[in-house]
Amino acid sequence: MSVDVLLEVDDLQVWFPVLSRGVIRRHVNDVKAVDGVSFSIRRGETMGLVGESGCGKTTLGLAILRLVDPTAGRVRFDGIDVTAAGKRDRRALRKRMSMIFQDPYASLDPRMTIGEIVAEPLDIHSLATGNRTGRVGDLLEMVGLNPDFRNRYPHEFSGGQRQRVGIARALATEPDFIVCDEPIAALDVSIQAGVMNLMEELQSELGLTYLFIAHDLAAVQHFSDRIAVMYLGRIAEIADRAALHDETLHPYAQALLSAVPVPDPQVERTRRRTILAADVPTPLDPPSGCSFRTRCPKVFDPCADVVPVLAAPHEDPDHLVACHLHDDAFAPSTTDA
Repeated sequence: MSVDVLLEVDDLQVWFPVLSRGVIRRHVNDVKAVDGVSFSIRRGETMGLVGESGCGKTTLGLAILRLVDPTAGRVRFDGIDVTAAGKRDRRALRKRMSMIFQDPYASLDPRMTIGEIVAEPLDIHSLATGNRTGRVGDLLEMVGLNPDFRNRYPHEFSGGQRQRVGIARALATEPDFIVCDEPIAALDVSIQAGVMNLMEELQSELGLTYLFIAHDLAAVQHFSDRIAVMYLGRIAEIADRAALHDETLHPYAQALLSAVPVPDPQVERTRRRTILAADVPTPLDPPSGCSFRTRCPKVFDPCADVVPVLAAPHEDPDHLVACHLHDDAFAPSTTDA
């Protein structure tokens, strides 16, 4: 895998305004869906993004593709500033950046045949004008579907087959980068492995780069090269999948890992799980200081006032954590973190 960076996200914010009720509607607050996120993805790499529902994962993916306009911050794709790009430049970029959606039942137009669905990006970008039907057949075959199915409608297919249609559509413009927004969450467990194996094969054959969004940490660990753990609009920890498993630093990431079942019954019986207190705070009114402090089992004084910075506490520059326990300026003299 090449080590050069394809995508850079720098201090990205996506805030949605909340307006008062009544005839004259005033701006009263903001939902901070994404609040100062920074990371990079290398060419040919799969970056996993994991966190609880509502933490901002999907909004972050949409903002990277400019399907949602960021409030602040910057996204650079292969050296191009996506956040500053005009309509013409965004159109050119969208040939190289694509998305696989979560729900294969809602993301395919039921009035269109799957051939029309897969061909739509080709028509929009004026690609394969000479052999449109042949290109659609090749794409369907690439994802394991019979090209003769092109005249059938989405309701005639299973959930796994529909998701393969969605993958074929995402591949139509020959992109370099794909945001995979929980592509297996709506599928039966027996189907999930087949879809993930297909995505791995396509990545190997086509040199794709993925942002793989999920709430299933076990799936993310299997599929990703590096993993970013997100909580309430911020990145809590980023690490290589092996480092995240062997040396988890953030208490939230530790709690997520403790909930992943182990297939060995004897080992499973001896494991200690971290049960988090309370519920996830609302992004309308996040806690001061560290956003995780209201649920953290290791909270101490600085957590209430100072926002932790994502930094590398050890020699590994790729293992970053936003936690005062690993900040020399605040960490207690004795810690079991």
